[in-house]
Amino acid sequence: MIKSSKDTRYAVDSVVTHDGLKFPCWALPDLMSFPLRLGKEAYEKLDVIGIDEAQFFEDLYDFCCKAADEDGKTVIVAGLDGDYMRRRFGSVLEVVPLADTVTKLTARCELCGKKAFFTFRKTQEKETELIGGADVYMPVCRQHYVSGHGVIEAAKTVLESPKIENEANLLAASAI
Repeated sequence: MIKSSKDTRYAVDSVVTHDGLKFPCWALPDLMSFPLRLGKEAYEKLDVIGIDEAQFFEDLYDFCCKAADEDGKTVIVAGLDGDYMRRRFGSVLEVVPLADTVTKLTARCELCGKKAFFTFRKTQEKETELIGGADVYMPVCRQHYVSGHGVIEAAKTVLESPKIENEANLLAASAI
């Protein structure tokens, strides 16, 4: 099992589920270095290679082509296909045409229990890569994804309005 070295949430040398189950792994910055790090003999003995957090590997496509097509490995790829803005995330979608089978898993919406196809970011950070767990992200259905972003935009508009700023200054002045 390989995971991105960017994922340091729970353990450096393990893939850890949200329930706390651990599975040992290699934490690497790239995939192409895996055969060398593992060793040629050990790599040749492998039948299956698992990749977790695949969206963080820039060399995902090249590695999957080489491992599956040239080296005869079964490669199991797990990762996000979309980011919190519902845009393509990393190169996970690029390996779909290479796959024998594709299984898209879903969580349950934390607000209503329906299938959650989307990820809602609870924080204000804007960068695409923000590694976090339940403290930063929440699985949501389409309805709650769309309405949640609508609520956030409305709150920003209210908080950034001149009236709020003037009232805040007035309150500050009356407290002096």
